[in-house]
Amino acid sequence: MPLFPQYLLSGFRIAAQFLMSKIPASAALEIKIATVVAVAATLHDPDLNVIDAALRDMTSGDAGFFDREFAVIDVASIAGTPAAQRIDWSALIALFQSYSLNPVAVRNAPPAMQPAILAHGLSLDNSAARPRPEAAPAPAPRAVAPSPAASHPVSMLAMIVDMPVRAGQRIYARGSDLIVTAAVNNGAELIADGSIHVYAPLRGRALAGASGNPEARIFALSMEAELVSIAGVYRTFDDGYPDGVAQHSVQVRLAGDRLDIVGLQAGARH
Repeated sequence: MPLFPQYLLSGFRIAAQFLMSKIPASAALEIKIATVVAVAATLHDPDLNVIDAALRDMTSGDAGFFDREFAVIDVASIAGTPAAQRIDWSALIALFQSYSLNPVAVRNAPPAMQPAILAHGLSLDNSAARPRPEAAPAPAPRAVAPSPAASHPVSMLAMIVDMPVRAGQRIYARGSDLIVTAAVNNGAELIADGSIHVYAPLRGRALAGASGNPEARIFALSMEAELVSIAGVYRTFDDGYPDGVAQHSVQVRLAGDRLDIVGLQAGARH
């Protein structure tokens, strides 16, 4: 897929952080900290015909594939090329909207592109391009016997959901694993920076490693998902499931640039 080699369905985050409101809750407006999950669309070619073809191939004509998701357009791969100045932002936004994607921001835009981006109502997200402060040189280490606690990595916390996840609901476990002990229905969406464990039928969408963790996995007691994704690499099942996968206990893991689905009992790879 030339447009999105590692497409992140709702797996990339926009941190929309606001100051906590000091006004009473009964006032007309109350501002709170919010985190919005969005699609990350990495742009490798500004040609609208190429983008249209990629989106059409990705969605297979399903008008509800993206379901009005927010989108962040990443232009890092073309930012320093003449092609970047030829982007027709009005037409690009309209094209995304025709596929039920709502562009809200542009990531990694150089200064020359920013006036046009802002003029079309999009925000700028350059968090990835901000240089990190250089750390001061560390003193020479001293030989110290490791303590027993230091030899074991600290486990991530987990969010536990005991209620069924219904169509239209989205649950996001930020910085942790997600454990669901009830059914996940069609049209629901599970997102976790860590792994996802579903001890019930998994339908809908499951996106593990949303912050880019390739070691994350998805475990399902009964595999019936519409889409699974790990660290932005996704797999759909429009043409059905491989043998031994549907309604079986499986784990999904990332192997290079593909997703393997492995039966938890037989260990067969699909």
